[in-house]
Amino acid sequence: MQSNAAAVPPAAKPGRQPLQKGQQTRAAILDAALSLASSAGLEGLSIGVLAELMQMSKSGVFAHFGSREELQISVIREYHARFEEEVFYPAIREPRGLPRLRALFERWVRRVSVELDSGCIYISGAVEFDDRPGPVRDALADMVRSWQSALDRAIRLAITEGHLRADTDALQMVFEVHGLILSLHHDARFLRIPGAIDRARNAFERIVQYYAQPGALP
Repeated sequence: MQSNAAAVPPAAKPGRQPLQKGQQTRAAILDAALSLASSAGLEGLSIGVLAELMQMSKSGVFAHFGSREELQISVIREYHARFEEEVFYPAIREPRGLPRLRALFERWVRRVSVELDSGCIYISGAVEFDDRPGPVRDALADMVRSWQSALDRAIRLAITEGHLRADTDALQMVFEVHGLILSLHHDARFLRIPGAIDRARNAFERIVQYYAQPGALP
C-alpha cells in the first residue's frame, strides 16, 4: 500500500539528518521499490525493473542491496517505518485508554483509504508469502506481529484505565479489530463497495461498546 509519505523522498523528510550521496541513492531506489511493490507486490520487485526506473545499471542497484531478497526485506522495513510514522506515533500521543485505541484504528482506516488505488504490502505480502518459509516471510510476519502487539498494548491500557471491562480478552479484540481492516480492504479495494469505510468505523464502535466498562463511554 502506498501512502502519502511515499511522495516525500526519505532524504527530504523533516527531522532526519541529511544523507550522504550513497545513502541518498539507496533511499531513492528504496522509494521507487516501495511504490512498485505497492502495485505489483513484493514478488513484482526486480533489480532489472528498478534499474530501468532509476535509469541506473543493474550492477549499480545491486550494489546497494546485494540480492533481490534483501531488497524485498528492505522494502518491508521501510513500509513499516512509514506505517509507524503515519499511524502509530501520532496515535500514542493521545491519552491512554479508549482515546488512544480509537486514534490507532482511525489512523489505520485513513491509511487504508489512501491505499485503495495501490495496495497494502501487509495484506498482499501475506497472500504471496503465507506458505513460503524464508527471510522475506519472517520479516513481513515480524512487522505485522509488531503492529498487533501495539494494538494489544493499547487494549490492555484501556482495561487498566477502566474504559474496557476487566474480563476483556485483549487478543480476541485484536483479532476482531484486525478483521475489520481486512474486510475493509477487501470490500473497498476488490469489490469497490461504496460506504465500506463508514461500515468499518461503525463496526469498530460496536466492538468497543461490547467490551466497554458500563458507564465508561460518553
